[in-house]
Amino acid sequence: MSTPTIEVSDLRKAYGEVKAVDGVSFEVQSGEFFGILGPNGAGKTTTLEMIEGLREPDSGRIAVLGESPWPRNPKLLPRIGVQLQASAFFERLTAREQIRTFASLYGVSAKQADEWLAIVGLEDMGNLPHEKLSGGQQQRLSIACALAHSPDVVFLDEPTSGLDPQARRNLWDVLRGINEQGRTVVLTTHYLDEAESLCDRVAIMDHGQILQSGPPAVLVRELDAPTRIAIESGIITLAEAQALANGAELDDDGVSLTFATRQPAPILAALAERDALRGLSVRGATLEDVFLNLTGREYRA
Repeated sequence: MSTPTIEVSDLRKAYGEVKAVDGVSFEVQSGEFFGILGPNGAGKTTTLEMIEGLREPDSGRIAVLGESPWPRNPKLLPRIGVQLQASAFFERLTAREQIRTFASLYGVSAKQADEWLAIVGLEDMGNLPHEKLSGGQQQRLSIACALAHSPDVVFLDEPTSGLDPQARRNLWDVLRGINEQGRTVVLTTHYLDEAESLCDRVAIMDHGQILQSGPPAVLVRELDAPTRIAIESGIITLAEAQALANGAELDDDGVSLTFATRQPAPILAALAERDALRGLSVRGATLEDVFLNLTGREYRA
């Protein structure tokens, strides 16, 4: 079996009494799209920064492409690309000038830098100052700058945070394209649909520890969550719903009547017989259900 591109073993980082990262271990294979998920304060960004060589671990072992990233390793720098949560651009430079400047730091030609603008869909925006770009366009420029030197491994820290749904989906296509070129991609995100759509495997973190990891579809199957059948509220009475529920949990919020069941077929058949399918939706478990089951439902600022 080939050596993993990234190996993390018993990684730890504390700030006073706060254990930001508390014994994290995982591997990422070559060409894999790997996601690190977790609520705010889970330790995602601290973990990523230690792997990138931006922060010193208290203890543990990290190997990226067979090299230790700390202290800052000149052998690794040309082979990794890093897109941080908050990107800083040079003032008064256009998008094209920005990426050419980043590329020049690695001895990459202006022609190759311009090709990355085209890859992320900013070729027609090259002459605009970066502050004139939309949020989604600025994120794409940030990713292009991280890729200008054609790294083998790309680290993306919440790249779609704050973007509208259309811009997020557009950026997903860009990220898929980067991975399809054979690059290993490590992503942190708190958007569960994003991870489910993009990642080959995910690790769910909370309180500095990895709670569960694996392919999203496998984690969802292992949860054994009920199927939720919803119809428009008022189509049938609550008494009728209880009669055909067959042990299912019922919830009527005045908009939708929802059955939560592990045997959906009899309920669907009974609803069809009563011509009570208006507003029907059927939803199985998702990665969000796995996430909430592991990390809880309380809001965290």
